[in-house]
Amino acid sequence: MKLQKKDFIEIEFTGRVKGGEIFDSNIKEDLEKVNKEISPKSFIFGLGEEMFIKGVDNFLIGKEVGKKYEIELSPVDAFGNRDSKLVKLMPMKVFREQKINPVAGAMFNFDGRIAKILTVSGGRIIVDFNNPIAGKVVIYKVKVLRKIEDIKEKVKSLIDFLFKRELKFEIKEKKLIIEAEKGMTKFIELFKDKFKSTLGLELDVKEITKKEENKREN
Repeated sequence: MKLQKKDFIEIEFTGRVKGGEIFDSNIKEDLEKVNKEISPKSFIFGLGEEMFIKGVDNFLIGKEVGKKYEIELSPVDAFGNRDSKLVKLMPMKVFREQKINPVAGAMFNFDGRIAKILTVSGGRIIVDFNNPIAGKVVIYKVKVLRKIEDIKEKVKSLIDFLFKRELKFEIKEKKLIIEAEKGMTKFIELFKDKFKSTLGLELDVKEITKKEENKREN
């Protein structure tokens, strides 16, 4: 049976720059070439739901479970073309406030955005906020391991994608009830339409206290 949009699947993958090095993978031997301190994790996502790189996502629609594929992507279908507007001049005081020592070639996280320092000259630092793979042709090797049928697995993968953390939840008929502490409930509610369109579930967010959350974790 061919894969369709909104199907959830688990894949193994490795992405590399064409003619160059690996930059991402969830296969142990390939991931070690990127960062030996990171452990590989299973990866589950919904097709056509913008949960993975666009070119791979589109390619896998209509393909089959159990097969291996090699996909070459242009910058437009991968990480985009380089944008000169994302190369910015920043004052030294910004780095001092963040307790960062700016050195040419260093990468840093600035308000959730990864950037590379291009040059340092006195109190003037030129910083590149383009994705490091922007403007490059990339090749993904992908194996579709299985199609996900369990609704709880689908919910768990979408929660991880949206919120980068585990949240306790339960499903009652067509309603998804997610538990979260005060301060996060309003944020989760912003994704009601996403849960409805992706999984066909109405979202309800239940507020719990920090004490309740800590008790469950322990």
